[in-house]
Amino acid sequence: MTIDLHRLALDAIDHAADELALDGWIRSSLVQPERSLAVQVPYVTDDGEIRIVPGYRVAHSTARGPAKGGTRFHPEVTPEEVAGLATLMSVKTALMDLPLGGGKGGVTIDPKELSELELESLTRSYTRAIAGNIGPDRDVPAPDVNTSERHMDWIADEYARIVGRPSPAVVTGKSLPAGGSLGRDTATAAGCRAVILESAERLGLPSDARVVVQGFGNAGAHLARMLQADGLRVVGLSDSRGAVHHPQGLDVVAVSATKRVHGSVVHHPGVELVSPRDLLALDCEILVPAALEGVIERPEAEAVRARLIAEAANGPCTPEADEVLVDRGITIVPDVLASAGGVTVSCFEWEQNLRGERWSAAQVAERLASKMATALHELWHVADARALPMRTAATVLGVDRIATALEERAGLAVDELAS
Repeated sequence: MTIDLHRLALDAIDHAADELALDGWIRSSLVQPERSLAVQVPYVTDDGEIRIVPGYRVAHSTARGPAKGGTRFHPEVTPEEVAGLATLMSVKTALMDLPLGGGKGGVTIDPKELSELELESLTRSYTRAIAGNIGPDRDVPAPDVNTSERHMDWIADEYARIVGRPSPAVVTGKSLPAGGSLGRDTATAAGCRAVILESAERLGLPSDARVVVQGFGNAGAHLARMLQADGLRVVGLSDSRGAVHHPQGLDVVAVSATKRVHGSVVHHPGVELVSPRDLLALDCEILVPAALEGVIERPEAEAVRARLIAEAANGPCTPEADEVLVDRGITIVPDVLASAGGVTVSCFEWEQNLRGERWSAAQVAERLASKMATALHELWHVADARALPMRTAATVLGVDRIATALEERAGLAVDELAS
C-alpha cells in the first residue's frame, strides 16, 4: 500500500500541536517548509544528448540547526513526497536531540536506466542546481533510495568546485577516503538493535526472544546478524522474492551466503517457505519490518503475534494497522526512532568533518548506542507521563523541541528589534 507520507506527517504534527497546546504561529511554522526548491536537472547521455528531469530540495525546519536529509533518485519522486519526508526528518532529528533540522531531496528519474557516466552527470548537475540552498551550516544532504556513497562523493566534489575549496561537511554518507564516517554502513541496523534490546528488557522478553525480520536488505541483514550474535533467535526472514521460517532459529550468516550465491533467501536449504503475509503472523516476540512502507495493514495487524514491533523501515504500518496494534497492547518502537541510527551517524560524520577529526569505529558505536538509549528512555517517559502511544509520544517530543527552538528564535528577534 502506498502511504501519503506528507499527509501523515502533517496529521501527526497537528495532533502533537493539539497535545502541546501550541500557539498558532508555531503550528503554522511546523506545517509548511521553510524552503522548497524545484529545479531542472539537465544531464548528458552516453550518445551526447541532453535530457532534463525535475529535481527538488526541501528544508522543513532549521530551528535547531542545518537541515538534514537524504537524496533519492526514483521515478515516483514528487514535491509532496519530498516535503513529507523532510517534515518527518525534522521530528526525527529533534527526537534524537541532534543539532540539526529536517530536509530531503530527490530527482524524478529511474537511475537503473542510466550508465555510470550518466549518473555522474545527473548527480553533478543536480548539485549545481541546488548549490545555493545547501552547505555545512545550511542544508546537508545524505544518501537515500537509489543513492550511495559514490553519489555523495560526486556531490561533495562538485560543491567544492563551486565554492572554490574543499567542504566535506556539505554532505554525509561519503566514502571513507572522501571524509565518510566509520560505522555508517551499519548505522541504521546498530541503532535499531540498541532500541530493540532496551525495549525487550523493559518488556521482560526472554534473552533468546524469537525475531522475525521482514526485509533482508542492508539494514535488515545487518540487524539480523547483530541480533543473532546477541543471543536472540531469528526465526523468519524475507526478501523481495519470498520468505523463510525455521522455528528453532535460522543461521543468519549462512542465509546471507545463500542469498549472495543464489540471489534470494528462499533458496536456503532446510527451511519452511512462507508467504510474505504469513511471515508477519509467525509466532515470535519481536517483529522488525525493515523493507517497504505500508506492508502492515489492518488484516496483518490483526494477525501479528509479536509483543514488540521495531520499525526499521519508514512507515511500515498504516494508520489503521497502528490503531489495531495499539488496541491489542503491542508495543511499537516507531520508525522515527527505530530507524534513526542512520541520521545519527550522519550527524557524527558532519561533526567529524567540521572538526577535522576521524573517530574510531568503537567511538562511533559507543556514541550511537548512548544516543539511542537516551532517546528511547525519553520517549518512554513522555509516553507514560502523557498516557500516549509510543508513535504519538515520539512526535510530541520532537515537535516540543522544535517549538522551543522556534520560541527562542522569536524571542531573540524581538530583543534585536527592541534594541
